[in-house]
Amino acid sequence: MHHSGTHLPKGGTVVADRFAQAVREQLRLGRLLPLGGPEDGAWLTERAADAVLRRAADAVPGVRLGALRIALADPEAAAPPSVPAPPSALPPGPLRAWAECAATADLPLPVAADRLRDALLGAATDRLGLAVGAVDVRVTDVLDEVPQHVVPEDQAPPAERPGDGSGIAAAVTAVPGVARLAPVLGRGAVRVEGTHVRIELAVAPGHRALDVARAVRAAVAATAPPPATVAVLVTAVDTP
Repeated sequence: MHHSGTHLPKGGTVVADRFAQAVREQLRLGRLLPLGGPEDGAWLTERAADAVLRRAADAVPGVRLGALRIALADPEAAAPPSVPAPPSALPPGPLRAWAECAATADLPLPVAADRLRDALLGAATDRLGLAVGAVDVRVTDVLDEVPQHVVPEDQAPPAERPGDGSGIAAAVTAVPGVARLAPVLGRGAVRVEGTHVRIELAVAPGHRALDVARAVRAAVAATAPPPATVAVLVTAVDTP
């Protein structure tokens, strides 16, 4: 008997397609980085963090940022979060960033590296609220001049209108600094699992992501009936 190959049932094909799509989406978003500490119950997509940090690097004269990575500085020092974490989220703990850059010879390369390091640390702390304690910068190339370029805008997740009927979505969008509900993990921006609620949102320009997440958690905790735990995932940080 000749077998032409293995054929999945139609339902199996649909499941496989959904799994592949979920994997592609997770790779696009990157890891989910902890915002604040274990009690803050907040995370930020690596893609959103990368966009903010690259805009900060673009303002440093004579430097062009290349590869950028953020990870736990010491995984063993991470603490369990106080609320259920989103899928594949890193646990709260001190973070460290690794950056590669090219720089012009106008300044000594250590000075250029220091300026980039300061810009990245400042944006991580003041714009986002990431607990980045150090940034390792490696200059990989020397340029005659830094070409003029525009940092591509982060593609904003699609907005979702309030309307889940529970009042949670309306409470979230009323918080100053929330630009919109912006789901990326599927099943909507407001996900209720028993007594736990997860919110996915975009932060408006001029607001620190961690501060907005804290305010959202407080607003959701004040809804009736109040959920036992609330987690916030920031999926985008809008530009002015």
